[in-house]
Amino acid sequence: MEDSSMDSDLPRRHLLEAASKKWRKERFRRTRKYESRFSETEEWRTTFSLVKTHRRRFRHESVFEKQTNILEKQSNVIEKGSTLADRLINIKDWRTSVSLIKTQARRFRHVSDLEKRSTHVDRLSKTKENLKVTFLTIRAAMRYMDGMGLATKGWLDGLGILLSILLVVTITAVSDYYIQSLQFKDDNKKKKKISFQVTRDGCTQKVTDYELVVGDVVHLFIGDQVPADGIFISGFNFLIDESSLTGESDPVHISEKKPFLFAGTIVQDGSATMLVTAVGVKTEWGKLMETLNKGEDKITRVLQVKVKDVATIIEKIGWVFSVLTFFVLTVRFLVEKAMQNEFSSWSCDDAMSMLGHFTTAVTIIVATVTKGIPLALTLSLAFAMNKLRNDNARVTNPSACEAMCFCTCICTDKTRTLTTNRMFVDKIFLSGETKEARDNGGRVLSLGLSDSVSAVLLQGIFKCTGSEVFDDENGKTSILGTPTETAILQYGLDLGGDFNAIDSDIRMLKINSFNSTQKKMSVIVSLPSVRTRAFCKGAPEVVLGLCDKMIDVGGEIVPMSEENINFITDVVDEFVADGLRTLCLAYLDVEGSFGCNDDIPEGGYTLIAVFGIKDPLRPGVKEAVETCLAAGISVHMVTGDDIRRAEVIAKQCGILTDEGLAIEGSDFRIIPRLIQVMGSSSPTDKHEFVKHLKDMSEVVAVAGEGTIRAPALQESDIGFAMGIAGTKVTKGQADVILMDDDFTTIVKVAKWGRAVYVNVQKFVQFQLTVNIVALMINLVSACITGSAPLTAVQLLWVNLIMCTLSALALATGPPNDGLMKRPPVKGTESFITKTMWRNIISQSIYQMAVLFVLNFSGKPILNLHGPNATVILNTFIFNTFVFCQVFNDINSREIDDINVFRGMFSSWIFMCVMISIVVCQVTIVEFLGTFASTVPLDWQLWVLSIVVGLVSMPISVVLKCISAAKEPYHDGYEILPAGLESV
Repeated sequence: MEDSSMDSDLPRRHLLEAASKKWRKERFRRTRKYESRFSETEEWRTTFSLVKTHRRRFRHESVFEKQTNILEKQSNVIEKGSTLADRLINIKDWRTSVSLIKTQARRFRHVSDLEKRSTHVDRLSKTKENLKVTFLTIRAAMRYMDGMGLATKGWLDGLGILLSILLVVTITAVSDYYIQSLQFKDDNKKKKKISFQVTRDGCTQKVTDYELVVGDVVHLFIGDQVPADGIFISGFNFLIDESSLTGESDPVHISEKKPFLFAGTIVQDGSATMLVTAVGVKTEWGKLMETLNKGEDKITRVLQVKVKDVATIIEKIGWVFSVLTFFVLTVRFLVEKAMQNEFSSWSCDDAMSMLGHFTTAVTIIVATVTKGIPLALTLSLAFAMNKLRNDNARVTNPSACEAMCFCTCICTDKTRTLTTNRMFVDKIFLSGETKEARDNGGRVLSLGLSDSVSAVLLQGIFKCTGSEVFDDENGKTSILGTPTETAILQYGLDLGGDFNAIDSDIRMLKINSFNSTQKKMSVIVSLPSVRTRAFCKGAPEVVLGLCDKMIDVGGEIVPMSEENINFITDVVDEFVADGLRTLCLAYLDVEGSFGCNDDIPEGGYTLIAVFGIKDPLRPGVKEAVETCLAAGISVHMVTGDDIRRAEVIAKQCGILTDEGLAIEGSDFRIIPRLIQVMGSSSPTDKHEFVKHLKDMSEVVAVAGEGTIRAPALQESDIGFAMGIAGTKVTKGQADVILMDDDFTTIVKVAKWGRAVYVNVQKFVQFQLTVNIVALMINLVSACITGSAPLTAVQLLWVNLIMCTLSALALATGPPNDGLMKRPPVKGTESFITKTMWRNIISQSIYQMAVLFVLNFSGKPILNLHGPNATVILNTFIFNTFVFCQVFNDINSREIDDINVFRGMFSSWIFMCVMISIVVCQVTIVEFLGTFASTVPLDWQLWVLSIVVGLVSMPISVVLKCISAAKEPYHDGYEILPAGLESV
């Protein structure tokens, strides 16, 4: 008991120490037991580490038995690798022993993989040996070929020619494929087959529109496209949208009185059955498409023809220089042999010399292969197409961009192109007074009407309509219908009218939909007071003829006198003079009952109001028209709208001037160039108008939306279709699709078209300069010294600059505003202008003067001596020639503008190309001496090469200043004279 109490009085730490000592004694005892079992091993800790578990302790005897089995297996593996086993026995540090055999998981788990790992190590070693042998073999072969001299050089020249041709042809082919096959592929190539429910042989079945035959009975529902021409059999409230054929957006009611249905039209409301009478090309739609397909091709790609002509001339010059060079070198070689009395003896060296001369001639031909010019045109078109796509213009025909630089006139519609087609009520004639419907802020003004007049007005607005008012998923009130109907309904809502309340209280009895023939729509409804009332809405000249009464200032109904008719007619004319669309609204209280088979009355109405609806201009249209006129492009408005309203819109846009003419379509056969506005025109009038303009050697662009505009688009040189309002037919015939239906986008296309023309001119100027200098320096040097300073590989590197890198740098220049201050390019104008020849000749003279001086007097000037003096001089000439082209590339960014740095640092393509050229040149000179016949240059010669090339820039500035002082820059254009004759 005493001992127990004493133990309990010990501090806690003493108890822990005692327990620890006891545990260590037990652990030592067990360890000695295990040590006796492994007496064969010199270091027991090494063996102990091989069998301990991942917990690093032996806690149970059963675990030890398993570890013993593992150890036996491991020992067998270790015995197979005697080297490894010996190392394990001799190593004293057990930690090192474990690290030699543990896996990536840092545990001794997969010792059996040691054989596989050793196999992989052997393979790796053999691979390294093979690579080393291959490298040594290639190095020896290169040294052997270096010792062959001219033979090696010829082999390298041939390889350089092959690689250059392969590179240029591949890049050109890939770019052409991208332009023609990918970027301009037809989006409608894969057309979906549409299935219809058809009654055939007394059975109802589903067939596609390609399987329809004459005699089938087709069932049509809302949203279906009529697949064939046919005759209406039966149906209910069947409305058809024929805008794809006629261009009229108002629906057409199909019934027994008007039973004909046409392929391509859309079912807008109701359902019906139709007897098929014509399919395929026999339908009206098919005949129209067949007519369009028979049309002639668009304007010839004038720019492409000009580019090919320039390329052909350059290639012919290259052939002439090549033959002359080979002739001079050969004659010089033969004369030297004759002077040395060795003409009768020929050796392998003589043959190799002749082969070298022939290689030089072939290199000149390859260096003048003008794949760079077509490549520049392709790249410029591709770049312009991508930029125009971002500007809401999708080009489907690449020749459209080329043709826009020659465009002299644009024929455009009014609605949706010049105007927004988002109409609103601007003025209203009501109760004998003309009132402004909205203030300057667009808020609706109060009309101050009596309750009875206001009720009749709202009933007429909400019930005499073919549109619908509904709440969308966000709770916002939306209107589904034509722009004119939407404007009137929105005005009724802004006045505080409740569409749902009126629609639920008033029951519709009968409706006669609006059509272009009657120019009106009529409805008859049943009022809550058990009265029947008819409403009529339409063109003023039609509705006023049905009215014999009107609502006066006091809200009373008074007879429609002759004076009142004249007054209302003057109000309508005033609205039209302001560019407003006009619609009249009238009502009639019908006496007695009304049956479904009764006709809606055609007289005795009371005039409620005359609406003046405004279609505002698109933002920027006026500025765009002014830009076109300043660029020498005349703008003609050709519309089917009223001539008076068209005149007003044309004056607001700036199209109609004091000297211009505004006529109706039937009178256009006077001088078409003087016509600025043609209203009330039919599709045939527009087609003939475009045809007459083309007969006068005009390059015509036409913008249209409806199918009826397709013949005019086909006749035009450049066709623009509306991407939103345009039909499939017009989009199929168009060269450019305006995704925003905006006239300003046409101006952007014209600007980019001119940019393509000028960018190709810049590249041609650059390439001609390089070709002239390279050919002259080689020809003259061959005549005088018998050798060319520029080798085949060096010439091909320069050609690579021209054909790929410089084409990419110069062909992707963006347009500037100055392009739209010049008249269009004429198709008969020379592609290479006088200004371009000035730049080409001046830069060529400077570069040839520098290179000739270096070639004939370079050694004393540069103080070059020793056996490598000639190689260093030729390398320096090559380096100087390349840097002259680098700075000439910068000079070519502007043909006549002094500021060539404008926009250069913001053009990442140009900067990347310039950096790439410089980096490649440094690599060729410093590291590819064997291949390019160059030697490394010291920093003084590098600086001198750059300075010599840089001098070409102030020379260009001086020449441009002198030219600007003498005469203005034309660049293939002519200054636009003042007056109507220029338009």
